[in-house]
Amino acid sequence: MFTTPARLFRVLAIAEAITWTLLIAALIGRATGLPPVLVTIAGAIHGFVFLSYGATAVLLAFHQRWGVGVAVLAIASAIVPYATIPAEIWLHRTGRLAGAWRLEQTDDPRDATWYDRTMRWFLHRPWVLALLILVAVAAIFAVLLLIGPPGGK
Repeated sequence: MFTTPARLFRVLAIAEAITWTLLIAALIGRATGLPPVLVTIAGAIHGFVFLSYGATAVLLAFHQRWGVGVAVLAIASAIVPYATIPAEIWLHRTGRLAGAWRLEQTDDPRDATWYDRTMRWFLHRPWVLALLILVAVAAIFAVLLLIGPPGGK
């Protein structure tokens, strides 16, 4: 399914936008008399996808060798509703999502770094990588749930 970095990023960018819609709709629903639990549910779904998008952006920042500014912009685009869509389009059009997964070492000296070797090891084992990201996102999600919602209760 995620045969290229571009496909993975596009799916998460679209999912992030969809969950913004869910959250905004739940907020409007609460204001019009629907049960407040809808905001809790939509917020939880949005929060999980938000963190997943951020983790994916970090992974691709290393994989695609984006500069710090590009990486921060890609990650920060999740903060603004629907901004992940234009961010994905921009990254795609500028070639920052081009290419396949880098599974083999090349003559590029950057391929010899410890994090590139580690990334290739995980990319050869995508289920391990997915599980690791899922566990990390779930752990961050749990900590954020303990802290409480943005703006307090």
